[in-house]
Amino acid sequence: MVYALLFFCLFVLFCFYVCLILISSFFLSDSSPLFTSCKLRRQFHLNEMHWPGDVILGGLFEVHYTSFFPELTFTSKPHKLSCQGFDPPGFRHAMTMAFAIDEINKNPNLLPNVTLGYSLYDNCATLVIGFSAALSLATGREEQFLLQDNCFGSPPVLGIVGDPFSTFSIATSDVIGLFRLPLVSYFATCSCLSDRQRFPSFFRTIPSDSFQVHAMIQILKRFGWTWAGLLVSDDDYGLHVAQSFQTELVQSGGGCLAYSEILPWGENQAEFRRIVEVMKKSTARVVIVFAHQIHMIQLMEEVRQFWEHTFKCRFAPPPAGWVEAGGALCTGEEDLETVETEFLDVSNLRPEYNIYKAVYALAYALNDMLQCEPGRGPFDRYSWASLQRLEPWQLMYYLEKVNFTTSFGDQVSFDKNGDALPIYDFMNWLWLPDGGTKVQNVGVVKKTTFSGEELTLDENKIFWNFDSNHLPRSVCSESCPPGTRMARKKGQPKCCFDCVPCSEGKFSNTTDSVECISCPEDFWSSTQHDHCIPKITEFLSYHEPLGICLTTASLLGTFICTVILGIFTCHRSTPVVRANNSELSFLLLVSLKLCFLCSLLFIGRPRLWTCQLRHAAFGISFVLCVSCILVKTMVVLAVFKSSKSGGGANLKWFGAMQQRGTVFVLTCVQAAICTVWIATASPVPHKNTQYHNDKIIYECVVGSTIGFALLLGYIGLLAVISFLLAFLARNLPDSFNEAKLITFSMLIFCAVWVAFVPAYINSPGKYADAVEIFAILFSSFGLLVALFVS
Repeated sequence: MVYALLFFCLFVLFCFYVCLILISSFFLSDSSPLFTSCKLRRQFHLNEMHWPGDVILGGLFEVHYTSFFPELTFTSKPHKLSCQGFDPPGFRHAMTMAFAIDEINKNPNLLPNVTLGYSLYDNCATLVIGFSAALSLATGREEQFLLQDNCFGSPPVLGIVGDPFSTFSIATSDVIGLFRLPLVSYFATCSCLSDRQRFPSFFRTIPSDSFQVHAMIQILKRFGWTWAGLLVSDDDYGLHVAQSFQTELVQSGGGCLAYSEILPWGENQAEFRRIVEVMKKSTARVVIVFAHQIHMIQLMEEVRQFWEHTFKCRFAPPPAGWVEAGGALCTGEEDLETVETEFLDVSNLRPEYNIYKAVYALAYALNDMLQCEPGRGPFDRYSWASLQRLEPWQLMYYLEKVNFTTSFGDQVSFDKNGDALPIYDFMNWLWLPDGGTKVQNVGVVKKTTFSGEELTLDENKIFWNFDSNHLPRSVCSESCPPGTRMARKKGQPKCCFDCVPCSEGKFSNTTDSVECISCPEDFWSSTQHDHCIPKITEFLSYHEPLGICLTTASLLGTFICTVILGIFTCHRSTPVVRANNSELSFLLLVSLKLCFLCSLLFIGRPRLWTCQLRHAAFGISFVLCVSCILVKTMVVLAVFKSSKSGGGANLKWFGAMQQRGTVFVLTCVQAAICTVWIATASPVPHKNTQYHNDKIIYECVVGSTIGFALLLGYIGLLAVISFLLAFLARNLPDSFNEAKLITFSMLIFCAVWVAFVPAYINSPGKYADAVEIFAILFSSFGLLVALFVS
């Protein structure tokens, strides 16, 4: 804010000054012959260096880094702005420009017959001095000029190399841009300077902050650093780059900021000490700094480790015997300027090379401009530039189109925003075994017109200042392994999260998964929840113990029925067999055999045909069996009554044909029920997942509950009728004791099936089938034992 206000005041004063000159020139030249010239009312006393030439290039450098200046007024008394604190790197930068111009003048292939000169000024790292120097370069420093002058000729300078600071470049370009005077900076990186509407004549040979930010985020991603701190300088450069960095970091999803601090200007040790404490308390192990060298010096003065290494001393009480061995305690008053350290050595950085490229860019643009043939110029009416009449805006036109390759093999050109092809070196601060330090190049990131953006990094050359010399970890939360998902911690950045295991039936097979994915219908999550596995299929199998036991019981019952049927067949002509109604007995044994065999349809994986056949076979078999028992009971009662006087007429209704017909009709009713049931709502196999989420229970759904109820109800009705008839005949003489056995068998049968209904309803999956098989086998064995074995 102070810089902006100061710049606004200077700009207003400058405009007022220009208007005053123009108004004076207008009135005095026409009406007053007494005033024939204008005199400069304000003199800037600046540190400067000049070299004559046909064309002069200007330069702005930081040769001093502190300043003192009084109040600015347009009075006749000159004021001198004093600078203190010599800056060797800044002086080396100025000498780089002088060297480049001297090299160009010696090159016969570039600007032949034209000598370049320079006017270099010191900005003293102060806005007002840098702004004053820029105005001096743009307008000249003659104390007096004649109003009758036709103003023909070249301007004081045709282009300016500088200013190194973004804030100074913003202020200077706002005014210099009015003259269309090219300003080529070698160190101003603020992305705001790419605004061509506001800064039409600004160029730079150093990459914009936007590329610098992008390259930094690439490094964070390369090393997996998602948790970092951010330190920026308190100026346009720092504030703009902080905004760009945070925006792109969010858009790229590359990480989060643990903290963001602004480094103050001046000797504010309390603020630097506070920032260092923030860094120490943070869990972030990576710090991103966008600041100037002076900020880094002040910041390093507040760190224990850098100071102790540089001055070979310790702040904390040293181990026993350390002082005696030659060590010393740090006082905090040691002077960084008195020691040689790679931290203060910027010789391996790129400012000198950027200055070199800036001078050559202006020289190549001037060379292209002077090679234009008369009458074929690119300007209005095919006008062209000549050495006698050069205009800055003409040079700017050619500077936008310049494209050359330096002697080091680097391509130099400017895009539509005045930015050069970006290139950055990755430098690594190496601590040597002898205690010294060395800055080495470990990689490069650059953008070319042909291959786009290229990142090259030799990780084997990187030195990590840790005992293990391994890549440090800098994350707020460790990565969530497969099988878990990230759950953000409330009130903290998205990089701070908890790892929550996936719930049952869901999985995640990638690291840092945002959510868990549901497994397909027939699959379930593994124990680690990192993949899906087929669900366990469950049905009553022939291979499990329960299925084996039930199968054995079914075959045993079938075998017993077969044996008894064989015995009856062999002795069918004996009185015992004939007295037991051999035809119904044979039919009853066959039906019991079918009852035992139908239980096998309930074992094994359900298929459509087994689901349809199992209940039909079960229902028809048991109706056939109970029908035989019912007819047999009725025959016993008829025989008993016929043994009494006048009862012989009852037997004519229970002949062999009537017995067969009754059994057939009763069985056909059940067959009709089964046919209608299967035709309308057939039982079908079904994969049930309601009992267990991780299991698929294969079962047969009855399709129609009414059909299943009619099937069981019809069997029950016949069984009840048989039981009642047998119960009425229970007191018959011993010669008719078959009625007692039938009563007992029906009692067992009814008790089994009454207990079956609730047990079947409450049994899940294969156990429902087992209950039904058990009921079939128990009732079948009960009938077999009661009617034949006993």
